[in-house]
Amino acid sequence: MADAAVVQEQAAATIREYLEDSDLEWQELKESMFSVTLPGERKLQTPCRLDVGPHALGVHAFVARHPDENHAGVYRWLLERNLRLYGVAFAVDRHGDIYLDGRLPLASVTADELDRLLGAVLTYADDSFNTILELGFAGSIRREWEWRVARGESTKNLEAFRGWLESPADPA
Repeated sequence: MADAAVVQEQAAATIREYLEDSDLEWQELKESMFSVTLPGERKLQTPCRLDVGPHALGVHAFVARHPDENHAGVYRWLLERNLRLYGVAFAVDRHGDIYLDGRLPLASVTADELDRLLGAVLTYADDSFNTILELGFAGSIRREWEWRVARGESTKNLEAFRGWLESPADPA
């Protein structure tokens, strides 16, 4: 059985090498703790932290701040979605902010698995972002839309929500 410190350093070295070979923006915050920025389409950036612990790699990615409204609907949607996720699950912190969080045994840390795991984080954060906004921030989005339309301002960054914004009902 390999010494835990050796396995931990091997995992950290694998992560360093993977990130150096990637096009991702990243930094090593301190030994065995990495910050990675995953670029997306709906959610333009997903900040992700990789923590190499004595037995597991922790993955922590911020998705959205706590919902302004419809908390139960948002959290139920996240829990239902968890049933289909690979390697990570949606979680909330003590403030209600939404994260993707997961653990991977250090023995499983390879370039291929890192690619699969970070790809999953990016996909889940990006694919879920607009739904989280629709469910948890509909009132704020509607007020912003109405303010911009009334003043002739651009609504380009709200186009993803145009369908329900132009109807009388919110998406919840």
